[in-house]
Amino acid sequence: MNILILGGGGREHALAWAIKQNPKCDRLIVAPGNAGIARLAECSDLDILDGAAVVAFCEANSVDFVVVGPEAPLAAGVADATRAAGILTFGPSQAAARLEASKGFTKEICDACKAPTAGYARFTDAAAARAHVQATGAPIVVKADGLAAGKGVVVAMTEAEALAAIDDMFGGSFGEAGAEVVIEEFMSGEEASFFILTDGKTVLPIGTAQDHKRAFDGDEGPNTGGMGAYSPAPVLTAAIQRQALDEIVKPTIAEMARRGTPYTGVLYAGLMIDQGRARLVEYNVRFGDPECQVLMMRLGAQALDLLLACADGRLDQVQVSWAEDHALTVVMAAKGYPGSYAKGSEIRGLSVLPETAGQMVFHAGTAEKDGRILAAGGRVLNVTARGETLAEAQARAYRLVDAIDWPEGFCRRDIGWRAL
Repeated sequence: MNILILGGGGREHALAWAIKQNPKCDRLIVAPGNAGIARLAECSDLDILDGAAVVAFCEANSVDFVVVGPEAPLAAGVADATRAAGILTFGPSQAAARLEASKGFTKEICDACKAPTAGYARFTDAAAARAHVQATGAPIVVKADGLAAGKGVVVAMTEAEALAAIDDMFGGSFGEAGAEVVIEEFMSGEEASFFILTDGKTVLPIGTAQDHKRAFDGDEGPNTGGMGAYSPAPVLTAAIQRQALDEIVKPTIAEMARRGTPYTGVLYAGLMIDQGRARLVEYNVRFGDPECQVLMMRLGAQALDLLLACADGRLDQVQVSWAEDHALTVVMAAKGYPGSYAKGSEIRGLSVLPETAGQMVFHAGTAEKDGRILAAGGRVLNVTARGETLAEAQARAYRLVDAIDWPEGFCRRDIGWRAL
């Protein structure tokens, strides 16, 4: 079959890498793709936020299956457009994608289905939000309501930090995403990610992972889109996974269906684990980045079968086959990220690195010019490895990191530290 993946980051490189291994995949196109993706698939300069353009491209290229990678096309309704054109599509509708596109909407859903989450208040006015923080105190969490590329959340340990975050958000730092702000109680514990597939009826867990949001070692520095991840996450025990499914995920899916906006696709539940129980931090309506990289490294070719069954309403007929192994990915980012950073520096040494089922460098923000690989984003490479133990996966990933010649980049050296 002919498959189109929408997106151009590390998540989409990992999806393409796994899907390409499946014999069902004949032609693979990724739009827009990147320099790494171009080595295994066709890349196309397509406006992935324009549903009509995506449908026209699919019809012109006989695309049988569309996989939507990032959240922005989902929030823009691209999956609705492709489904309406009769094209099999993986990803939720625009209405269902509000679970990520609006923090306030997610809180409404949690209230309606009694899913455990942090206490909260919503504000469209900076003065009222500031008064709430001054009355409540810190630590406290300030979130831009809309999509902010993983950066619209400030965990404020002081009142001054929370007030500054409110001013930033209402001041336009996150554009329309900050027009409304959700302020939540601070939840203590350990955060982890739980991934499930659902066709609106069946719920199929497909893995756990733990991300590292802070920029620097020891969880110091500003929040980022993610500096590394590993799978599985030991903190998400079988008992906690059952509790999260029964009290959070399944009630959410039921409430979405009750509202006439059934959820289909991957649902990523960010959970805070404390004293053996999980509460919801947030939902994402797509695979996490960089969690997708470690999930795909462990799933391999079966990923396509799972995505197809999900899109086709056949999830009750499939199961996940897990190896008893571990995967870990280290994000190499441009110096200065998540603040301002330079683009265009050359990355050397990639061509001699192994590309196997156990070791892979996924490209997140790269471009190719005159045969050279250049940094073209903030998070640039996802250096990923598998091992029988997490320690083995970590050691293998950092050996790959050390073989890459890129003085303008940096990474954390402690990915996996909580589990290890």
